[in-house]
Amino acid sequence: MMIPQHLRLPPLQTPTCPSHHFPSSAFAMTDSDSTARRSYWTEQLELGYQLVRQIERWPVQECLEPFASLPLAAAEAGIEMLFSDSKIAGGLDRIHWIRRSLVPDVLAIASAMLSRGWILKIEDSYRSLEMQTRLGSKPEIFDAILQKCIWENGGTVPGPDVLFRRGCVLVANVPKVGTHMSGTAIDISVFRRSDGTEVWRGNPYLEMSERTPMRSPFVEPEFTANRLAITELMEAQGFMHFPFEFWHYNKGDALGHILSHIPGPAAFGPVHWDAASNTVTAVPQADQPLRPLPEIQREIDAAIARLKA
Repeated sequence: MMIPQHLRLPPLQTPTCPSHHFPSSAFAMTDSDSTARRSYWTEQLELGYQLVRQIERWPVQECLEPFASLPLAAAEAGIEMLFSDSKIAGGLDRIHWIRRSLVPDVLAIASAMLSRGWILKIEDSYRSLEMQTRLGSKPEIFDAILQKCIWENGGTVPGPDVLFRRGCVLVANVPKVGTHMSGTAIDISVFRRSDGTEVWRGNPYLEMSERTPMRSPFVEPEFTANRLAITELMEAQGFMHFPFEFWHYNKGDALGHILSHIPGPAAFGPVHWDAASNTVTAVPQADQPLRPLPEIQREIDAAIARLKA
């Protein structure tokens, strides 16, 4: 789903940190269409930031619905699924739990995929605020976003406000915006049951480039077709795709209401989850950033040191 034209922001003025400059060739695309790629990256991340601001303004009336385990539900239903068991960041385990009422929808999606010979893999589900904060600071992710911003900015390191703006789209830095923190989002991959190969979408999970948006024109047509075929099955159960990441789907939160054109407050917002009691409490001050600008500047400095090493 594309963001309406009337939501466009004025062009971003890109302040820079003059003490750091990298040769443009270090970040240039080898393709002759590098200018088009840069323009598309900037346009899409700006549209994404507009959507972020819209999510921030959307009303939420948290219903405090508890969570349910996706692996347990799939096992009990006899539905074959896969779940990532890699560490998310800093040694933290992934938590494959989401809001209880959304679990049947995910099982229905997995069942529909099995009928096509596919297996749904859940890459990520609920994230605590700590998990989200650590993920945004994870060097592999932060450095990739920073390098794209340097490339976008002609080889000059941008200021922390630009990294904040870009990062808000790719790894949410505000609890209300990050639907994983609401227990309403899943990141997915899909595999063929016959031979275990991935239904390829042009890039692996967690690509950070101009190929990341769902309908990127820089993705080969056959892989875009795979993205859209998967999305059709997801959205048939109300899990809407985030236009700027080809792996992310969510339902029932502020973003879900916006993408589904559902008026009124969303029932799900960011929550703290107590696993022992399976109870949730609404996150206070959910519009405040997890990593403020001074912290992002420190992360930029550390990333520059890594790049120069």
